[in-house]
Amino acid sequence: MSLAKILVVDDEPKMTSLICGALEDEGHAVETTVDPAEALKLIEQHTFDVVITDMSMPGVSGMKVLEKARAAEAGTEVIMMTAYATAETAVEAMKKGAADYLIKPFSLDELVLQVQRLAARQKVASLAEHFQKVDRERSSVEFIGSSPATERVKKLIRQVAAADATVLLTGKSGTGKEVAARMIHDLSNRREHPFIAINCAAVTETLLESEMFGHEKGAFTGAIARKQGRFELADSGSIFLDEIAEMSPEMQTKLLRVLEERQLVRVGGVDTVSFDVRVLAATNRDLKEEIAAGAFREDLFFRLNVFPIDLPPLHERGEDVLALSEHFLKQQSYRHIELTPDIRDLFLRYDWPGNIRELRNVLERATILAGGEALTAEDFSLDVNTDPLTTDQIRGGSKGGLESAEKEMILEALEQAGGNKTEAARLLKISRRRLYSRMKIHGLKP
Repeated sequence: MSLAKILVVDDEPKMTSLICGALEDEGHAVETTVDPAEALKLIEQHTFDVVITDMSMPGVSGMKVLEKARAAEAGTEVIMMTAYATAETAVEAMKKGAADYLIKPFSLDELVLQVQRLAARQKVASLAEHFQKVDRERSSVEFIGSSPATERVKKLIRQVAAADATVLLTGKSGTGKEVAARMIHDLSNRREHPFIAINCAAVTETLLESEMFGHEKGAFTGAIARKQGRFELADSGSIFLDEIAEMSPEMQTKLLRVLEERQLVRVGGVDTVSFDVRVLAATNRDLKEEIAAGAFREDLFFRLNVFPIDLPPLHERGEDVLALSEHFLKQQSYRHIELTPDIRDLFLRYDWPGNIRELRNVLERATILAGGEALTAEDFSLDVNTDPLTTDQIRGGSKGGLESAEKEMILEALEQAGGNKTEAARLLKISRRRLYSRMKIHGLKP
């Protein structure tokens, strides 16, 4: 059932009381007033899903309330009530956007049913808007790049998407765990249903249980109406539990029970609520270390670790950093998408400790500094070793300049290592990633 925030306006206190009681019994949040002038102020100050107003009131007419409600919030539905019905007033009310026109006396059950229909219609419209937004964003919800590390992740995502299994995404901050979760959802048979995310570290401990499982009216101070939690909202879809390791032991226990039983009890409630969701969880911590330290429940780990996917840091993804850079520049509608050789070399040398998030921020800052002009290496403040290889590493073969000597030295190291890139990088005292980037620059096949 869809719950709504409702304003009831009628100069007869008994009528507002009766309507309020009937709607609150169904779990709706209801505010009432017998002063139509006050109603206009309330509409300005708050957002209501439904406004129920009498037509004839002293001072301010119901038509004014209708006009104010429809102007203040396009999604607000208005139900008009009157004891003096005429065809003209009914037509006028409908023309001004009223959803219904009830003649007093009417059945409260009829009013409650109509409110339920309007609330459900609003929920459908809200979900439609959500999915349209998702469709617009889906072009960016993908793993950009074609490095071996990225291709491995894409393959795992495709394999698990259709299986409906619980997935645990691990990796350092900024490696794209939420992007991976959205890809799994978008490729699954749940893609037409909601994808609901919650960052367990961003919600205070006292509110996390309510956010996840919902609460009943009066469960705590400020709980003026029943609220559905993220698990209920994600029904038939997927829920993404980010920063799962930041939960307290008490909250971990409650989550484990909910995951095992596939049922929950709202905070302050007694009734069980069943749900059907696909669980996707993520953390940047080593959960086995957390378990050893007594900070994470081992049984919850096994419940979540059905299909683990580890997201590689950006410095292990080779030239993906260049493809990602051009992708982000396109998203910003920046005129100069092509990166100069100096920038490309700079990006391949840098370790990117902040991963993809750092790359996006660095590019945004650089485009601001460039002021619409083509980007140059000077627009980036990245702490890198600017020497491709130190001169004491270049043993012999100085003919043809530094670049030629570097190429000869790489070939010599590869020959000594029997073609093993890891061993060649060790001989050169550089990283394997750096060796690949230098081979690319010198036209050597990686």
